[in-house]
Amino acid sequence: MARLSLVVMAAGIGSRYGGLKQVDPVGPQGEMIIHYSVYDALRAGFEQVVFVIRQEIAETFRERVGCVIEPHADVRYVYQELDQAPAGVAAPAGVAAPAGRRKPWGTAHAVLCARAATPTPFAVINADDFYGATAYTAMARHLCQAADRAGQFDIAMIGYPLRNTLSEHGHVARGVCALTADGELVSIQERTRIQAFGDGIKYWDEPAGWVTLAPETVVSMNVWGFTPGIFEALEESFRAFLRTQGERLLTAEFYLPSFVGQLIDEGRARVRVLPTTESWFGVTYQEDRPRVQAAIRTLIDQGYYPDRLWA
Repeated sequence: MARLSLVVMAAGIGSRYGGLKQVDPVGPQGEMIIHYSVYDALRAGFEQVVFVIRQEIAETFRERVGCVIEPHADVRYVYQELDQAPAGVAAPAGVAAPAGRRKPWGTAHAVLCARAATPTPFAVINADDFYGATAYTAMARHLCQAADRAGQFDIAMIGYPLRNTLSEHGHVARGVCALTADGELVSIQERTRIQAFGDGIKYWDEPAGWVTLAPETVVSMNVWGFTPGIFEALEESFRAFLRTQGERLLTAEFYLPSFVGQLIDEGRARVRVLPTTESWFGVTYQEDRPRVQAAIRTLIDQGYYPDRLWA
């Protein structure tokens, strides 16, 4: 059985939430969403956890998150910063972060930053999203037999029904997916403003306005599975991103779904969508937190988690 790693993207600023949402407690003993995610991953067979964070939050993050997990897993920390490329990755000559940019380069860049610490098949998740235990067991099963073949990367993605991934307090961003009849990903389109209304679920599109989406539409919540070979393609794509964005570098992001979509278009990846009926919940907005706390309490009462998670 392959040794599996979990890469946790925790460098996000959380601007809509209004604080460092990665370390806000939601469990009865002060546990955070990230604690439940790692707990589920370890039960599914993952052994190493790689946290992608910013240097400015490193001390707080390790004190409140990492130290609890370190006795139970091989834990590594890597940094995602604007002014430093990951080990072995240099920006093209003359390319630098423009003055005024504050956010990191995006989710695909976050994964690239984990390259040196991740030599094994790995899953990728967001730090502030609760995905459900079956997402990790399905991904672990796939990664244990994953192998790149004939010039194609073997990639997996957990697919959620859209209706299970919405916030009651505002719009969300989701990767809207098109699938083949046998469950392979054909395309993924990042929709940055999806919201539930009284007459249905819709996303905002320029210039069409609000466009309706079916509740059962399969969406990506950034739960991906990769082989280590993906890092070479990530570096290649990141270089191209920096070289071609021009003035858009002030706000442009190197998104993981866009990267995967490009590989599909080029015939360089086969992406298996692993369906789940789990309900996502997270803290996109401050108002989401009571709902998350209630959901965790329900799962504890139903026996899915112990009252004291790491006892």
